[in-house]
Amino acid sequence: MRTVAEFRVEYSQLLGPDGDAVGDLPPFARDVEELVRMYRMMTLARSFDVKAVNLQRTGQLGTYAPCLGHEATHVGVGAAMRAEDVLAPVYREVGTQLWRGVTMREILVYWGGDERGSDFAVPRGDFPWCIPIATQTLHAAGAAMAFKIRRERRCAVAYIGDGGTSEGDFYEAVNVAGARALPVVFVVVNNGWAISVPLCAQTAAKTLAQKAIAAGIPGVQVDGNDVFAVRQAVSSALEAARDGRGPALVEAITYRLSDHTTADDAGRYRQAAEVERAWRIEPLLRTRRFLEKAGLWDEDRERALLADCAREVEQAVAAYLSFPKPEPGAMFDHLFERAPAHLAAQRVMATRRADRAGGH
Repeated sequence: MRTVAEFRVEYSQLLGPDGDAVGDLPPFARDVEELVRMYRMMTLARSFDVKAVNLQRTGQLGTYAPCLGHEATHVGVGAAMRAEDVLAPVYREVGTQLWRGVTMREILVYWGGDERGSDFAVPRGDFPWCIPIATQTLHAAGAAMAFKIRRERRCAVAYIGDGGTSEGDFYEAVNVAGARALPVVFVVVNNGWAISVPLCAQTAAKTLAQKAIAAGIPGVQVDGNDVFAVRQAVSSALEAARDGRGPALVEAITYRLSDHTTADDAGRYRQAAEVERAWRIEPLLRTRRFLEKAGLWDEDRERALLADCAREVEQAVAAYLSFPKPEPGAMFDHLFERAPAHLAAQRVMATRRADRAGGH
């Protein structure tokens, strides 16, 4: 017998849990303004997340998927992308969307049950939230194929959770991306749990990054709580894709500190000790420690930042609550060029019922 191929998966961590550099830092880590911007966006995402959960608990928002604990991965990915790139998110990538210009009001409008929240004012080419699992990876591959056909130096980025990598759509997406050398990067957010199913029950693979091997594309693993490592890995992958060297997969190891959604109770299937350990290595704490040790941050700056974030979030909430509700018949818009008779009748019925109820 002879060996015909061998593979390995590299792991990257640049910032340890105590805030000390454990690897050579990339050039952007010497840009004070950029460092503060990344930390600020991570803090804003967390502040928004807390408020969104509270809005749901008080009946002012629909079911919401928290991003608590994912902030370094989200901001690292957003900072690595260019404005002309396209994002295909799942349903909790708040930090990336905020970095790219999606507003908090738009996010709240969507989770409040109004699809107009998906009509982003700034990243016009980005895809809306994707509730079906893994289908967004095919959307990203399709967009990347269009970029390649048009010879545009643009890339697509698709998010997927650890559970989503067990879906057939994911395998189809990475396969076509590899076969056609498409400019797309797949970011696997491995937070250890697919709702209540632990990673060990999903796959026998030692890593999720190695799922790229079957597609013939590079797969790397990074510390997803390390915003430096995430940004560097995704930047390298995007640069290669933009230069025509094909796709890549980046697995970010993090932890979901909250429930899967506001309809979930993670306390029923996770041990408290496990969550407590995760809090000790969470991303905001380690980024703040790095800034403090570099003399770039202190308690006064932290208090001012938290106050600024709280004010921005409250302004967004006020804008969301005052946003005009859609007309009852709006749910039938954009379904068909010419609505079939049964939908036309349903539209009339919905409008009449709303009028009798005295509102929308």
